[in-house]
Amino acid sequence: MRYDSITEAIGNTPLVRIDADVHGLGNIDLYAKLELLNPFGSVKDRPAWHMARPLLEAAADGDGTVVELSSGNTAKALALLAGMHGLRFKSVTNRMRVPEIKELLLLLGAEIEELPGRSECLDPTDTDDPLTRFHQALAEPGNAYLHTDQYFNPRNAEAHAMGTGPEIVKDLDGRAPDWFIACVGTAGSSTGVARALREHHPRVGVVGLVAHKSDFIPGIRTMDEVQQVGLFDPATYDTIESVTSQEAIDGMITLIRRCGVLSGPTGGAAYHGAVRRLRAVDARLAQTGERQTAVFIVCDRAESYLSYVRERRPEVLGRPARGHSVASLTEAEVQERGKVLAVADARSWTATADPRPLVVDLRGPHAYAALHIEGSINIVDELFEELVRTGLPFSKRTPLLLVCPVGEKSLRFAALLTRMGHPDVRSLAGGVVAWRDAGAPLVRE
Repeated sequence: MRYDSITEAIGNTPLVRIDADVHGLGNIDLYAKLELLNPFGSVKDRPAWHMARPLLEAAADGDGTVVELSSGNTAKALALLAGMHGLRFKSVTNRMRVPEIKELLLLLGAEIEELPGRSECLDPTDTDDPLTRFHQALAEPGNAYLHTDQYFNPRNAEAHAMGTGPEIVKDLDGRAPDWFIACVGTAGSSTGVARALREHHPRVGVVGLVAHKSDFIPGIRTMDEVQQVGLFDPATYDTIESVTSQEAIDGMITLIRRCGVLSGPTGGAAYHGAVRRLRAVDARLAQTGERQTAVFIVCDRAESYLSYVRERRPEVLGRPARGHSVASLTEAEVQERGKVLAVADARSWTATADPRPLVVDLRGPHAYAALHIEGSINIVDELFEELVRTGLPFSKRTPLLLVCPVGEKSLRFAALLTRMGHPDVRSLAGGVVAWRDAGAPLVRE
């Protein structure tokens, strides 16, 4: 195949059957759509090109800056596309969670601006959030940026409705699969593919996968976060289920070692969630003798996530296993050991207790600098977990109030420290968002 431009190589990715000996589903043919084989390395190549193309054509004089609120694969694809057209690219985010991606963006010539934000993602309903204000400013006429707006741009989903979905149907000999399992980030791929598949098979089952509560899987949102995405429509999905980071890594390892697919954790989450959901379906099919097909997407490659795996499963990379970690907690243990305080009780406790509790804010430094509880100290959750792995980071004589955006991460850390023997550690129920909504004072750095 010969192309005049690398953009012509976007799409037409393989659909590969996963051997039944690997997944154990005797009556379901499970296929992986290998979006990691797009030229820029991910499922985001399609919407990035589809969203950016009109803007790039309008800026044919080579002057301007493409901007996107992204710290991942969309930013990577847009940085390459902008550079090809002589334009600059700016990634705006409130937290770069994966160091390899940040370094790659810098290699691609991207400018990275980390704005303070009160939550870990864009919340368009929070008009005081600097990240939200920046997003709103991009929509104003006459601004200097070429904004692709992946969270609200219908061309995001359209790229998959026109490309990814029809390709799946074509490779299945003109039939839509019975099941489509998709991780939900911007909701573009799941929405667009589901739309295309249902044109051929109105009853195709669509399973959306989100990250479990306060867990972090690159490219996937939690259920709370996904509600803030403009393209997200619950009606798209027959069911929405959560996946943990440990399950995502398990699936990633299976795809790599058993299938030869160099999947990242998002593809691992999709594989694990698909097999888990389809086991019950497979049992029913065994009684009827019917066969069905299912498709999931492998979104990107493993190489960009070695630090992510090293942090959560060091033994996979030949390193000693970690000590105390949040990942080792069961949900039952979190509920049993994690103590929470409502805002009013927390205000009273921090003001009158003797000794005074130490308030530890686990958010990123930009979010902390924007607004925080007066007198609190800032230790980012990743650093806090590193401290915890070697033992209790504070004296047992020091009461602790842990704070995060919405009270989920802090609850897990409170449970972990309680397990380790700290007698008085509590989590702020609802986090900084609840504190703000209750009208409790917040200060700027």
